[in-house]
Amino acid sequence: MTFISRVLTALSATAVLALSGTAHAEDKTWKTVTIATEGAFKPYNFTKPDGTLDGYEIELTKYLCDHMKVECKIVVQNFDGMIPALNAGKFDAIISGMSATAKREEVIAFSDSYGSTGQAFATSRESDLVNLPEKGEVFSLGSNEAGAIAEIDKIKPMLQGKTIGVQTASTGAAFVDRYLKGVLEVREYKTTEEHDLDLKAGRVDLVMASMAYLTTASQKPGNEDMTTAGPRFQGGFLGRGSSVGLRKDDTKLKAMFNDAIAAAKADGTIKTLSEKWFGFDVTPK
Repeated sequence: MTFISRVLTALSATAVLALSGTAHAEDKTWKTVTIATEGAFKPYNFTKPDGTLDGYEIELTKYLCDHMKVECKIVVQNFDGMIPALNAGKFDAIISGMSATAKREEVIAFSDSYGSTGQAFATSRESDLVNLPEKGEVFSLGSNEAGAIAEIDKIKPMLQGKTIGVQTASTGAAFVDRYLKGVLEVREYKTTEEHDLDLKAGRVDLVMASMAYLTTASQKPGNEDMTTAGPRFQGGFLGRGSSVGLRKDDTKLKAMFNDAIAAAKADGTIKTLSEKWFGFDVTPK
């Protein structure tokens, strides 16, 4: 065999292995699925004093797994390390309030959305930031980015020189980096609960996180001084809402989740669970 023949044979074998690997990922029969969640993002997911997990996503996960007829195991993982760990094969899916954004879709796939609440600010009731305009008004970065940016420009003077807390690798952190860079001092935290503590202690002036999270966090004992403020933003680069994160090759598992999520929308499960945990319907439209 000539040198060129050996090279061609080797390349052919490599191609066969690559194709068989892809086929294996797509054709896998799923009987068990390991799902990662943060366990510190109430009401989406949180850890109770006895060590068990609870929250909107935990209850929804049980529904999805029952619909898919698979056995699911939920594991706790730090939010900022979830995507690398998923691609490393440490678990099969992410259900942790993770919004499907274009940036994240460069490295993983996402299911259809199972909840959309947008990003909002929270501050102390004693802060002058409670007077941020357009409280509760929703501005779309997808359908009307120009209008949303005009609103951001309107609140920039009030935010100048303030300190904001955001969770590392969150869409809130991405929002601040894109639209408020140089306006605020930014402090990043491993969990949202940590930035809430610094807000309470006066070490940050405001925080940015999911509206659903902030609504619940402000009702926790000890957080009576915390309140949402200013407008809410959704869509565009913030993504289409919380979705299941998956490896790109696991197309069959993605289809299974999409089917289960569609069923949860159709029979009102998402509406019922979100009203229970958030106080309002987060069903994606």
